[in-house]
Amino acid sequence: MSTFITMALLSLLLVMLLTNGSDGAYMEKQWCVADEQTPDDILQQALDWACGPGGADCKMIQPNKPCYLPNTIRDHASYAFNSYWQKFKKQRGSCYFGAAAMVTDLDPSHGSCQFESVSSSS
Repeated sequence: MSTFITMALLSLLLVMLLTNGSDGAYMEKQWCVADEQTPDDILQQALDWACGPGGADCKMIQPNKPCYLPNTIRDHASYAFNSYWQKFKKQRGSCYFGAAAMVTDLDPSHGSCQFESVSSSS
């Protein structure tokens, strides 16, 4: 009887491990956003780098695009930082931006503005 229980538990554990990695449903999603304590002038410098030499996709924070509003440096920086990080984190890109950014597990998306998220385990 104890061998049966042991085998059943091992089988259940194996199924759980295989299921966890197969569909991504249990993988944690993370986003890179502007740190609330960072002054706007520092955020602007980091935003300029992210959207320029950094290679972030900043099309969605242009006028008349879904992430333009609210039109603040902090909101635009958050979108740009996240765009950069999601694009380059597998190649060792960081969510640092001179200490102007931080990683969060709270989705910053709002309305029609969707922030991309690549699972941290993928």
